[in-house]
Amino acid sequence: MNDMEEIPKKVPRLGLRHLQAGLLFYGLAANTVLQLNVSVAVVAMTNETTSNNSDPPHYNWSEEKKSYILSSYYWGCALAQFPAGYLCKRFGSKAVLFWGTLGSSLLSALTTYGVYAAGWKAYCAIRLLQGLCQVTWPCIHQHLANWCPTAERTRLGAFAYTGFDCGNVLAMYGAGMIASSSLGWPGISYSAAGLGLIWCGLWLLLGANKASDARFIGEAEKAYIVGDIQRSERKEPKKMEIPWKGIFTSVPVYALLCARCADSWGLTTMQTELPTYLSGVLKLDMKSNAVFSALPFLLMWVMCYVYLIIADVLLRKKWMSLTTLRKTYTSIALWAPASIMLTLVFVGEGQKTLVLVLVTLSVGVSSAATIGSELNTIDLSPNHAGILAGLMSSFTNLMALLTPLVVGVLVTDPSQRSQWQVVFSLAAGVLFAGNVIFLIWGTAVTQAWNESKESRRELEPEEKPFHRAKLEIGTDNTDGNVVGLKLNCTSP
Repeated sequence: MNDMEEIPKKVPRLGLRHLQAGLLFYGLAANTVLQLNVSVAVVAMTNETTSNNSDPPHYNWSEEKKSYILSSYYWGCALAQFPAGYLCKRFGSKAVLFWGTLGSSLLSALTTYGVYAAGWKAYCAIRLLQGLCQVTWPCIHQHLANWCPTAERTRLGAFAYTGFDCGNVLAMYGAGMIASSSLGWPGISYSAAGLGLIWCGLWLLLGANKASDARFIGEAEKAYIVGDIQRSERKEPKKMEIPWKGIFTSVPVYALLCARCADSWGLTTMQTELPTYLSGVLKLDMKSNAVFSALPFLLMWVMCYVYLIIADVLLRKKWMSLTTLRKTYTSIALWAPASIMLTLVFVGEGQKTLVLVLVTLSVGVSSAATIGSELNTIDLSPNHAGILAGLMSSFTNLMALLTPLVVGVLVTDPSQRSQWQVVFSLAAGVLFAGNVIFLIWGTAVTQAWNESKESRRELEPEEKPFHRAKLEIGTDNTDGNVVGLKLNCTSP
């Protein structure tokens, strides 16, 4: 089945598979808000002019302490990803994603009390625990692999991943507006907790690990999804041994890992440091900071749908192979921001409008990574997509962990533009190198280790039942009028 095969007429064009993608969209948005609102919260908590409410206290934290707070989430997240991929495969994406989001939401609700009690150290501890609850990426990969027919994989997968872009907008804009309102910075963590808890209720009611387990699915849609996945898996046994050797010796896996780590470095630079940069260098107040911090991610969200429509046409018309599509989109996602960041280095301090335009574009175009590299784990191994996603997320979260720490060393005074120039130059170099590696060794071809050993193993000579069999055609020796067939077999 090719990637754009027609959907059977009896199958509803809008069904439970689309609802699952919608739930993943919302879940990813909620988890992204829980993850990223700290970048705005830290600015609000350390600047007394950011809030109209005089009740919440403000803190005189150094840039080093703030870098610890920003990075602490990723310490837990990096540790959680690999086990999350295994747990997701073992217990199903529904349970793992539910408990992870529930835990992160409850911890968010406790953030204010923790900071009041023990300051920035408590904030770091809470963020680390939230990171341990972050199991979104492996679960989403596995859930999409279980629910997306091949013909709709790119479309439904890309839609689900745009929840990340929506979450970025909500985290930046929503958190900024809340911080500048009467709620102050404590309202940021409370609102994020509420968003996550509402999703947990919907997911518990409507989510299902597989189409065969769903309560509200029609028979036609179930047959379509289950049949397609069975064909793509070649009727693999339910319990498959994880091909660790195949994964860790796969060149395309390492190429994808380099692309994902580069994308993570560039995007985390903007996600965690953009509010500080806008406040320090451009001297924006909290409301303006919220708008211009969210604008790049709003463009990123919109562009994701533009990229999706273009990709849909390219694949349907067969103008581009899936591998070429992945590499093209990855190049846009990595090289375009790299070029813009290098340009940003040479823009003068007085050109505020141009700086804001460049910052917006650098983030906005990077949403091509959703179709370029994020879905590539499913291409390489539909059967082990959750394991691969967990592996990728472990390393990308290490990049996200290191980024704030590196910036904390390079930027000792947020108002110094020269220090930010080094940050942007470094990010541009990482983005450029990551894409070069993916262009050379990346692919969208499903790897041989995706299948079980039974499917891949060639029978040994002694196991071939008629390895030395010989079929002879001749005449019967008695009268010569009868044609006879004789099978000589020395290894029956």
